[in-house]
Amino acid sequence: MEKRKIKWGIIGLGNIASQFASDLLVLQDAELTAVASRDFSKGQQFAEKFNAFKVYDSYDLIFADLEVEIIYIATPHNSHAELSIKALENGKHVLCEKPMALSYQDAVRIVEASKKHNRFFMEAFWTRFIPSIQDVLQKVNKGVIGDVNYINADFAFYGSETENKRLFDKKLGGGALFDIGVYPLFLSYILLGNPKEILAKAVMHKNEVDLQTSIILQYESAQAVLHASIVSDSDMKASISGTEGRIHLNSPWYIADGYSLFENGAKEAVFSLSYLGKGYAHEAIECHDCIRNNQIESELWSHQNSLDLSKIVEEIKTQIKLSFLF
Repeated sequence: MEKRKIKWGIIGLGNIASQFASDLLVLQDAELTAVASRDFSKGQQFAEKFNAFKVYDSYDLIFADLEVEIIYIATPHNSHAELSIKALENGKHVLCEKPMALSYQDAVRIVEASKKHNRFFMEAFWTRFIPSIQDVLQKVNKGVIGDVNYINADFAFYGSETENKRLFDKKLGGGALFDIGVYPLFLSYILLGNPKEILAKAVMHKNEVDLQTSIILQYESAQAVLHASIVSDSDMKASISGTEGRIHLNSPWYIADGYSLFENGAKEAVFSLSYLGKGYAHEAIECHDCIRNNQIESELWSHQNSLDLSKIVEEIKTQIKLSFLF
């Protein structure tokens, strides 16, 4: 029996939205019903490229469209919280790009709105739904590498102040921590949970955003050493070490197409797991399943998961003296 199509709307029509929209085309049970941009011509071009039926030059208009079931929010970070809440208030389900908010307080407000209006909300941590990550998590939970006692992960690239102005703009929630630092933090969190102690140091830009941030998460009997940078490059591999072996996720680890497993006393075992489209399709499938099951949150990346991660980021933000208040 063919599943009914879930009708999507997209706001914030940049690069990530383009990749997400291309993945909706891969899914037979997805329809891009409408897109919205304050630049109407940009919206028209986007709609034409990705087969959207309607174009709006106002976010309020797409929120009011009764056909649209779920809104994908891919605007700059500083607008995520208010737009998510407004969409939920208008009866829409929401998939919001990470980070869902620039403060823990705003993250709580979003979750409260989801519960109040009985609408699905998920932070768009696409990495959580990538087959390699799913498989690694299952192996770790089964004890294949014993007790995890060390995680090493980073996310780094050369950002250009002329080409990537958003990254260096405090008003837009720029900086390494919120843009990419959340990825290695996410990996440590899904494997080890909430840390007992957090240590963070950053190199700051004259614009008062962090150019690079290094973090140690201290657990009862484990540590995670993590790094994020928008001014240097890395091989972007991730390693998970345990008492009986270790796992190396292929580069770039956050969208790994496989991993290597080293069990103590055994040779390397290599696993290859492809993903649909550009990798965003998997989180969209999760949204579809949750909406059809009348869930307001995902069991794989729940409201509490997002709140926990937001609280970790909030502590790091405080330690490195990063503030988005004006």
